[in-house]
Amino acid sequence: MPQQLTPEQQEELRKKLENMSPEELREFQKKQCIFCHIVSGKVQSRKVYEDDRVIAVLDINPGNPGHVLLMPKEHYTIMPQLPENELKHIFIIAKQLSNALLKSLDARGTNIIVANGPAAGQKAQHFMIHIIPRKEGDGVNFKLPSTQHNEDDLDKVNQAVRKRLNQLMGIKEEEQRAEEIIKQSKARKVVDAEEKESKEEAEEPKKSEEEQEGKEEEQESESKGGREPEEEKKENEDSGSDIDLDAISRVLNG
Repeated sequence: MPQQLTPEQQEELRKKLENMSPEELREFQKKQCIFCHIVSGKVQSRKVYEDDRVIAVLDINPGNPGHVLLMPKEHYTIMPQLPENELKHIFIIAKQLSNALLKSLDARGTNIIVANGPAAGQKAQHFMIHIIPRKEGDGVNFKLPSTQHNEDDLDKVNQAVRKRLNQLMGIKEEEQRAEEIIKQSKARKVVDAEEKESKEEAEEPKKSEEEQEGKEEEQESESKGGREPEEEKKENEDSGSDIDLDAISRVLNG
């Protein structure tokens, strides 16, 4: 068991750390880091994967069988310290490890967790990704509390995060507002197009009905026009049959 430092020793160590350069501090941390010893082979482990930049080992206190710890070989305490190319590489490997756990252990899912800082539950001073295979009813619980916040609080948080993120990423507020205006304009065009299409679809049955009624009226009119000469001929014939021929003959002979 490590010997406890006296208050004087703690103060001396604190001053020593304060005067160290970032490189010296990292080297000091590496000497104290159990996971750096795993990387170097000074401490035994059950390696699952290794390349020139990362190493993955089985956790000796797993949340579930197959719980893997994936870490960079270089010592970094928290995620923001990792260069982007290292961060990209380690998450690509995390994806492959997750797939391997799903297929080899008949898992139904995986939790991929980063405890970034002591307040987030980080215990080791070496950045790592936990990959935990999951099955239904396995008893592992990461349930987060559900809390309600009012709109004003959410707006304040949103504005604060966006402002700082824009500064970190070099995004100007004007550019972002312009992008939002463009997005809103595109969204309105989509809505207008959908409303227009919906209106046309609603009017289509009415239009078809009116066209059908027009065709029926036209057919009826043509039908009436075709029957009129026959009806007139019949009327003439009928009117001719009413003439008294005997009366006409008597008048002529008289």
